[in-house]
This record gives sequence, C-alpha cells and structure tokens, in this order.
Amino acid sequence: MIPDVATAPPARGRLLERLPPVATLGPLVALFLACAFFASQSDRFLSGSNFSLILQQVMVVGVVAIGQTLVILTAGIDLSCGMLMALGSIVMTKLAVDYEMSPLLAILCGLMASTAFGFLNGALITRVKLPAFIVTLGTLNIAFAITQIYSKSQTVSGLPEALEFFGRTFSIGETAVTYGTVLMLVMYLITWFILRDTAPGRHIYALGNNAEATRLMGIDTRRMLLCIYTIAGLLYGVAGSCSWPAPASATRRRARPTTSTASPRWSSAAPASSAAGAASSGRSWAPSSSACSGTA
Repeated sequence: MIPDVATAPPARGRLLERLPPVATLGPLVALFLACAFFASQSDRFLSGSNFSLILQQVMVVGVVAIGQTLVILTAGIDLSCGMLMALGSIVMTKLAVDYEMSPLLAILCGLMASTAFGFLNGALITRVKLPAFIVTLGTLNIAFAITQIYSKSQTVSGLPEALEFFGRTFSIGETAVTYGTVLMLVMYLITWFILRDTAPGRHIYALGNNAEATRLMGIDTRRMLLCIYTIAGLLYGVAGSCSWPAPASATRRRARPTTSTASPRWSSAAPASSAAGAASSGRSWAPSSSACSGTA
C-alpha cells in the first residue's frame, strides 16, 4: 500500500514540532543573551570558579525550588517553604550545639520537623479542604514564631564540623566544587527522571491538569496531594542542611571577622554567598530563610 504523500506532514512541520514551546524558549534565549553580555564584559565570567560560585549561591534556593515545583505542578502553592527551611536548620543547629546531640541525629530531627509541617500543610488542604494559599500562609507565620522563640533571635555559634559537610569543597581541576552543589544537581536529575519516566510523576501532572478527572481514573488524589506536601517539607529540610556557612577554604580567602545576631526580619542574602563572612566568626549560623522567605 502506497502511503498518502499529501497527508504526510512536511519536514519543516516535523522540525517545528520537536522544538520546545515558546514559553520555554523565551527564558532560555534570555539566559543566553545575559551570559553573552556578561562574558563580553569580563573574561572571568566563563571560568570554572565563577560558575562554581554561582552554583554555591543558588544551591539552597535550588533545593527548595524542587519541593515548590512538585507543589506547583499540582496547581497548588506553598508560601511556607523558606520558613520551614529555617525551622529545620535551627532545630539541627540548636540540638547539635546546645544539647551536644550527634550531628547526624540532629539533622534527622531537623528533617522530621520540616517534614511534619509539610504533612500538616497537606492534611489541612486534603482533609479540612482549606485553600493551599491560606494554609501555607498560616504555617509560614507559625514556623516563623517557633523559629524566633526557639533561637531567641540569636546566632548559633560553635557548629560541629560534621554539619558543614555540604559546605566543604573538592577540586575538579582548578575549580573548587561544594558537596552541596553536587547534592542539588543529583536531586534535580532524580526529580527529572521521576516526573518524566515514572507513573507517579505522570500522575502529578494529571492531578494539576484536572483533579476530578484524575480521581475518576482511580487515583487517590487526596493521598497523592498529602504525600507531595510532605515530600516538599522534607526537601525544605534538606535545603536547610545545606545552608550552613562553608569553611573559609570554600572561597579560598579569609573574610573580616564579623559578629551578628539574628534579627526578627530574615536576611535576604544567599547562605552560600555569605559563607565567607560567617565562616571566620567561629562556625556560627543565624537563622535565615534566604531568598524564599515565604514568597512563592
């Protein structure tokens, strides 16, 4: 049987179908233009050390963005992400420093604290049927209050070296790369694989597209939504474990000694970029929700 040539799509049409949508190409083109501009302004922009520093500065927000992405794909929102990260971090540091708990056990307790808040968000949304915006706005303020009361709005100093693991570096050629950066990239690859090539990942897309149709397909949408908010809370805790100051060797320079206390307003500086200033103050850490202090 001879195929109908008239009905076959032209080669140009097949090529256009393979291209990413305009909504994806726009930011990508803008990124390339920005990189081209900065590369023309400085010969150090395209160096490995500069890209390593950029990844260090975004690794905390990058890990938080993974959890936020899962929530947004379900047509929801989570305003409490930054505060849950700060709460998990302060629980880890206070237990390790004030109560001399094992660093690994302290990290586990901090992860449990942020995960519990994520579970609370999911339970209120799925069981009580409250809007996600209202629920996460409320838990944002609750986590903020608990963090301030528990930390007494002060810097935690004398962190054990084990808590600084993700801020430490290893060398690839002449470029220093932090373990936290590797963790962030691995988590992105795992999330990409799950969303693209597994049934639960496709269910997340279906839930965000049409929750009622997904329920009629036999998928327990309430349990799935509860799991997603719980996993998001866990990821915020993981981001908190990456937010501690890196040793001074991570930036290959010594910073001027500083003393600080945590103020009621959260700092907007990225934790990795402020690592050099905090590392010289005797392994100190102040609770900070970074650039995601309750805003999606």
